[in-house]
Amino acid sequence: MKCICDRAALSEALTATSGVTLTRTPKPILECVRLTAADDVLTLTAYDQEMGLRFRLPEVEITSPGETLVKGERLAAIVRESSDETLAFEVVDDTLHIRGNDSHFQVYGQDVREFPPVPELEGDPDFVVKLGVIRGLIERTLFAAARENTRYAINGVLFEKEGKILRLVATDGRRLAMSTATLEKAVGDDIEAIIPTKPLGLLGRLHLDADADIEIKVSTNQVILRSERVTISSVLIEGRFPKYRDVMPKDLNKKIELKTAEVLSAVKRAALLTNEESKGIRVHLSSEGMVLSSRAPEQGEATIRLPVQYSGETLEIGFNPTFLIDAMKVCGDTTTLELQAPAKPGLLRSDPDFVYVVMPVNLS
Repeated sequence: MKCICDRAALSEALTATSGVTLTRTPKPILECVRLTAADDVLTLTAYDQEMGLRFRLPEVEITSPGETLVKGERLAAIVRESSDETLAFEVVDDTLHIRGNDSHFQVYGQDVREFPPVPELEGDPDFVVKLGVIRGLIERTLFAAARENTRYAINGVLFEKEGKILRLVATDGRRLAMSTATLEKAVGDDIEAIIPTKPLGLLGRLHLDADADIEIKVSTNQVILRSERVTISSVLIEGRFPKYRDVMPKDLNKKIELKTAEVLSAVKRAALLTNEESKGIRVHLSSEGMVLSSRAPEQGEATIRLPVQYSGETLEIGFNPTFLIDAMKVCGDTTTLELQAPAKPGLLRSDPDFVYVVMPVNLS
């Protein structure tokens, strides 16, 4: 293999593969990145036996095709610390030579044949969606997924495709985020699958064109997401996702229109005087407006007043401020807060496609 690579593009690709390669594993081969130079493209492949990534770089000039397998972390560090615009790669006797204007690195490679096969999208995709659309859905749901919960199914995000509607749902048992989008055209059958958070987080972080098409195919235990430059594969999470429609609160008779930025600022300020003991902020609604308050024993108290239009009965309810902040960060300019009673969950709506359910906390 012999080629010249654009250093900045290569560094970006290696940053993506670092989200897949393992750093502590009894299988050193899983710490490696496979470099394949062919057909005027350099392809970087990483795999941890559950998630795979192929990143294709057209910013390359290939003199001789071939491939090599090297430690991803070491290669990324060399490329990152280089100040050259381009780097020359050459493989000689299983050693990768990396040359810049004033540098020469020799990185010992491993046997490419030992690298496990990485799933690829075969046949037609189940549906196609713009990267900007699916990135928005991920941003509005991923934060609400559980982290290492014993109820394994909620450690991922539910994907539902019904006709032209694509819906993502995530919950950790104390809150639930749901975001929907309309596909430009319906392709394939309806789909329901639970996708781990890791590949979705990676897709959301990639610096790709928002108008790029993402082809998605779901099989019995695998999902593959492919664009022109990137392919991400992942095993699916087994289990049954909670019946989220059953937890959507009904008969919410108190609704308040809020300016998202103002309320977000108020919640952040109220949260400054909370701790593990107090756990939450108090929301007081009356005809005089909204008051957010908090109290941390031996530290102090906070009170923030917001002028909002509210004509219902006086209501006082407690919420975990982090749960409110996470949701309002992804809301539009205005947010609707819907409530019923102090012990009942609250609901946030923003734009036509985002709904967020949050359980109250007992502040007594």
